[in-house]
Amino acid sequence: MTPESCRRLFPVTEQFVFLNHAAIAPPSTPAAEAAAAFHYGCAARGSADYFDWQERLAGVRRSVATLLGAGEEEVALTGNTSEGLAMVAEAFPWRPGDAVLVPVPDFPANVYPWMHLERKGVKIRFVRRRQGRLTADDFARALVPEARMAVASTVDFASGYATDLEALGSFCREKGLIFGVDAIQSLGVLALDVKKCGINFLAAGGHKWLLGPMGTGMLYVDAALTPDLDPPLVGWKSVADEENFELHFELKENAQKFEPGTMNLAGIFGLGASLELLREVGPEAVRDRIFALCDRFAEGLLGRGLELASPLSAGERSGILSFRPQDEAAATFRHLMANRVQVSLRGGLIRLAPHFYNNEDDVEGFFRVLDKTPR
Repeated sequence: MTPESCRRLFPVTEQFVFLNHAAIAPPSTPAAEAAAAFHYGCAARGSADYFDWQERLAGVRRSVATLLGAGEEEVALTGNTSEGLAMVAEAFPWRPGDAVLVPVPDFPANVYPWMHLERKGVKIRFVRRRQGRLTADDFARALVPEARMAVASTVDFASGYATDLEALGSFCREKGLIFGVDAIQSLGVLALDVKKCGINFLAAGGHKWLLGPMGTGMLYVDAALTPDLDPPLVGWKSVADEENFELHFELKENAQKFEPGTMNLAGIFGLGASLELLREVGPEAVRDRIFALCDRFAEGLLGRGLELASPLSAGERSGILSFRPQDEAAATFRHLMANRVQVSLRGGLIRLAPHFYNNEDDVEGFFRVLDKTPR
């Protein structure tokens, strides 16, 4: 399956130039159909297919594990990035006076769970980004003896700068720090191997570059870390032998202890269909197509004398391309949106985030509308 052949699977292209996958992406028709089929099946058959659902659930878990380079037992399926990060933040055995290194500015999902720990006496040491960039040296400058953990986003949500995860993971191993990652802005674009990068835990939602439904997500916890984490929420599915309803409170020994109850199966099955589509197209083909589109947008923006706020160099770039418009950013944003070009406004920048099914018509359509911005 090629990127070009997949465009028909995204009905959003019939009405919009959609360049907003770093926000809420439109799921493909296979993803929407998988979610709808689950609901219609329930309507017609009730829970008669319950054990089939569990097999499908396990299949999606395997797909997520493959995506991350993790073991199935190290993956929990969650509702979103925030849920996964907050679970680990509250489960970790903190001591008063401990510290965690947290980059800023960053999306609040990877800041607030750590700030919330201040009530437990945990200190937050902020690591300042430099116009979006974030390196192991930045963490080294912020390091204090009390630090036990460092967290980072794989990609800066505003500028699109990608973090060198291998370098940061190496730094954390050297300093004895637990390394946590918010991966929502890279999964589906950039390859990631949690073991190679030395990541101890990772959370992401499925509704951006993975093209899945909202309300779906994943949490990876390294098997070596799992025993040290005490889940803040537990329920009937948190225990071993969950289908045995005789009371026996023995928590699972893997990441699935972070799945406390009945799950969003419709969304999860939709996410599974999205992961399968990305697999069929091929991770490298997806990445190369996105980068090629970003290059085309960059060429047009620079040709118009506009300033880019995102990198294009290997190792730093992602699927995000942000620029500073000639006119007031909010007015440019409103003009684009009013003319069926979906983008994001982030801190005085217009953020473009194309995916593999976008094409030259979308590039031309964007510039056709941008060039007509009222002045």
